[in-house]
Amino acid sequence: MHTSGIARTVTELEDRGGLKATDVANIASVSPTAVLNWTNGASRPHPRTQLVISDLRCVVERLSEFYGPDEIRLWLYAKHRLLNGEQAIDLIGRREAARVLQAIESLDEESFA
Repeated sequence: MHTSGIARTVTELEDRGGLKATDVANIASVSPTAVLNWTNGASRPHPRTQLVISDLRCVVERLSEFYGPDEIRLWLYAKHRLLNGEQAIDLIGRREAARVLQAIESLDEESFA
């Protein structure tokens, strides 16, 4: 059976980022059923939603250099000083992942200071 790219991405978000389908749904502003339909090949996400998921994957990939899956999930939901008290999940959902990645870069710089 051929697995779609979106199904692989959702699985990677679960494995590397500790995210559940409901987390992906909340971040992408879709229903959990929509995520399930993507993973089983019944439908595909809207292009804008694909961009949000791609941004989320990029953030999770970068965070995985510092944290394990459970810590990544907590980090995404926490409010951060480096994000002006906002949650990374909200910024990613608004297509502001660049701000999140900037904050992660600050973490990387602090670890070498």
